[in-house]
Amino acid sequence: MNSDIAKLKEIIDNSDNIVFFGGAGVSTESGIPDFRSADGLYSESYKYPPETMLSYSFFMEHTEEFYRFYREKMLYPGAKPNNAHKALAELEKRGKLKAVVTQNVDGLHTEAGSVNVHELHGSALRNICMSCKECYPLGKILETADIPRCVCKGIIKPDVVLYEEGLNPVVMSKATNAIYNAEVLVVGGTSLNVYPAAGMINYYQGSNLILINKSETSYDRYADLIIRESIGQTLHEVTWN
Repeated sequence: MNSDIAKLKEIIDNSDNIVFFGGAGVSTESGIPDFRSADGLYSESYKYPPETMLSYSFFMEHTEEFYRFYREKMLYPGAKPNNAHKALAELEKRGKLKAVVTQNVDGLHTEAGSVNVHELHGSALRNICMSCKECYPLGKILETADIPRCVCKGIIKPDVVLYEEGLNPVVMSKATNAIYNAEVLVVGGTSLNVYPAAGMINYYQGSNLILINKSETSYDRYADLIIRESIGQTLHEVTWN
């Protein structure tokens, strides 16, 4: 265990009011690619930019094309929780971690056992009829070849926040309160470039801001500790060693 990870372990061992804020990098070790790295989704070439295909207007105007892209590039039903997800669930079980605030829509934190999870961008595991509001599991999207429809014939939309849509105010409020009241804030696997989610870090009032990310972020100058190692390995070491 290197000195930075040992310091993080000491901080975690001495706190029972920790909040974790995470992004796509938390799930890359589960085989889910991120968006903005050199080989991420946004570096690939498509007929339309990914930001366009993941927008609400594109969903409404080109629903079948949206779903072709969504099924091919956004859904990873075989992905399983990695060491980061498992460690966070364990820290919550021990009474140390008060909340997970995530930008991911894969549901892996919940699958790992975390209970108090604030999903800022929704969840691909939930899908809702736009007409009658009936809720469907991910399987409904995967088993449909074109546009998934409800028994009422309404179009089913993934319960994820698309471009042009606002974040859920209830989720935002709960996540903001958790961050504001945290003694320790651990930020991992995120470039902190996606707003308004990234701006929530500004609500943190404590003195232990920890960044675990392989690349630099715009918040590095505010961090009390920066770790450039694998987030799964880091959280596994501080939790079980």
